[in-house]
Amino acid sequence: MVIVLIGATMVLFACLFVLPGDPVGSIAGSDKARDPAVVAELKERYGLDKSLPEQYVNYVAKVATGDLGEDFIQRREVSEILGPKLQNTAKLALLAIVLVTAFGMGVGIISALYRYSMLDMTTTFFTTMAVGFPTFVIGMLLKKYFAVELGWFPPMSGDQLDGMILPAVTLAITDIAFVARLTRGTMLEVLRADYVKTAVAKGLPRRRVLFKHVLRNSSIPVVTYLGISFGGLLGGALITEAIFNWDGVGLALVQAIQQQNNPIVVGVVTYSVAIFVVLSLIVDLLYAALDPRIRLS
Repeated sequence: MVIVLIGATMVLFACLFVLPGDPVGSIAGSDKARDPAVVAELKERYGLDKSLPEQYVNYVAKVATGDLGEDFIQRREVSEILGPKLQNTAKLALLAIVLVTAFGMGVGIISALYRYSMLDMTTTFFTTMAVGFPTFVIGMLLKKYFAVELGWFPPMSGDQLDGMILPAVTLAITDIAFVARLTRGTMLEVLRADYVKTAVAKGLPRRRVLFKHVLRNSSIPVVTYLGISFGGLLGGALITEAIFNWDGVGLALVQAIQQQNNPIVVGVVTYSVAIFVVLSLIVDLLYAALDPRIRLS
């Protein structure tokens, strides 16, 4: 985990260093208003007068103590700014992943059990379409019809559940399609396995064969995808949060990039990488719970 964090933040620091523009501009104001003495003082305060390796070492030393630094715009602690935004993003991500798990796996299981039926072909058609739709198109369409024309939901997100539905559905639709197709494919593969045929030949109840042998063994790749997807959602959904003005880390990252507010950018990336690493560990533990052979090996 530490190595991944160091590698990701090191690459990000290098990228920020080579990008055009002057981060001091977001602190000191326009060129005409800049005072060389003020600029020098600000560079010294934020460590921008040091070389890139020195800035990076100082940042890592602070992160190790839980200090993400001070942002350029509000002059507040980065952790203090990102804290409430992380909570908002976590609420949206949790609702979206519940929708993905319930509808994605549900549709995939039904399609596999009734393969090549009209229901299976219909779901395959719509999931293929959903995979190809860009997220911003889905978000704009949902907002136009369900919020503006029908008035069923508020056009902008809010803390209430009705204000979370449209952004959560926007985030979930593409992943629902992926999970449905993945579940269908892995289930069909397991259904053709010899041990499943043997269980059916022994006269085991269909429900027991389905839940104990088929679903359990076909869920490992689905769990992997859900873990990666949840990690991505917790890292902030830039487009969806911008469309619905959701006050999460994705919107904060977009604003920080526009303002060259580097402490916020680095803070969001550090947090996102940490989330991915922790979720990867949880997914590995789930592998062992789903398939004891993985634990033994």
